[in-house]
Amino acid sequence: MEDVRQYMQSIGKQARAASRLMAQADTNAKNSALLAIADAILHSSATLVTENSKDVAAAKANGLDAASVDRLTLTEKTIGGMVEGLRQIAQLADPIGEISDMKYRPSGIQVGKMRVPLGVIGIIYESRPNVTADAAGLCLKSGNACILRGGSEALHSNQAIAACVRAGLKAAGLPETAVQVVNTTDRAAVGELITMTAYVDVIVPRGGKELIERISNEARIPVIKHLHGVCHVYIDDDADIAKAIRIADNAKTHRYGVCNAMETLLVNANVAAKVLPELCKIYLDKGVELRGDDASRKLVPQMKAATEEDWHTEYLAPILSIRVVADLDAAIAHIDTYGSQHTDSIVTENYTKAMRFLREVDSSSVMVNASTRFADGFEYGLGAEIGISTDKIHARGPVGLEGLTSQKYIVLGNGQVRV
Repeated sequence: MEDVRQYMQSIGKQARAASRLMAQADTNAKNSALLAIADAILHSSATLVTENSKDVAAAKANGLDAASVDRLTLTEKTIGGMVEGLRQIAQLADPIGEISDMKYRPSGIQVGKMRVPLGVIGIIYESRPNVTADAAGLCLKSGNACILRGGSEALHSNQAIAACVRAGLKAAGLPETAVQVVNTTDRAAVGELITMTAYVDVIVPRGGKELIERISNEARIPVIKHLHGVCHVYIDDDADIAKAIRIADNAKTHRYGVCNAMETLLVNANVAAKVLPELCKIYLDKGVELRGDDASRKLVPQMKAATEEDWHTEYLAPILSIRVVADLDAAIAHIDTYGSQHTDSIVTENYTKAMRFLREVDSSSVMVNASTRFADGFEYGLGAEIGISTDKIHARGPVGLEGLTSQKYIVLGNGQVRV
């Protein structure tokens, strides 16, 4: 335990020192590092797959669930996504040093705001090794240093990606300690990281509800988080039925083990008979277990009866809850009661209803005529995301570059004194 504490303290000190250098780094140096990291990952793709296969084999041997194994697995496509994400971040405008809202005051001074890095960001995540590249890229471009603690199940994958990150930082003349990946699987390292107030400014947990609840409860450092993703699609009686079926199918079956997958489908009673038989046949053909209320089960007898707990549940699996609702008010009330303020979508051709849904649904992403699967930093043009925040202070929704910065007031004067 003492060794872990000393190790984490050492990492913290190095991160704090590196954060000061990163805050001074110019845009060209940061972009050069991002492109060099992307190239290193691309050229090391065979090594990454080999190292990842060790993690996947061990995960399966240890009985890790299918959704977690899916998130853990690196493929040619996911490696290409990491590379593209880093290159996209390099193309984004550098937020650091941006000055806004400059106004003259009666005293003659000018008052405005300047965007600045947060400092040192600790990121704790499970399964997904691509988070290592995404987090490194976003923290780097936003002028922060970061300490990354991936899950023990992805140790080989994360260390292989970390080697690419260090090579890119070195090539650009930036401190390699700006991105440090914790190399111990000892859980005590997490306890140290979330209490190192002298070295870490913000904690971002990415993973299951149990992990995030633990971090939220024990951290002595501000946390950017979402606990779970109980996402909804509401099919309105003014929906284009073909469009609704396509969206609802994609929102659930595109990928099951992700936080922006639909977990509950709400269907207006006036169109349920048109929508549910056809849509549920698609789900059943794909092996999705359906759990519905009485009205849904009358239309699709293969459904199991939904329990009260089902409406609260993030399945992260091929299971879907379905409820028939009277109208838009009932749909919004259901989302307000059971949702997790992550992502919710309405399918409708009625502009007034769409605008009501956008205004009244209190989630970090609210959509009209689109799959919930678009709630993602890459899809939003952020290059990548460090996580999704359902908090209402500082950052909300996919957290990209701006979410990893703060603002300070700046004052420009010409000898003014207060009288």
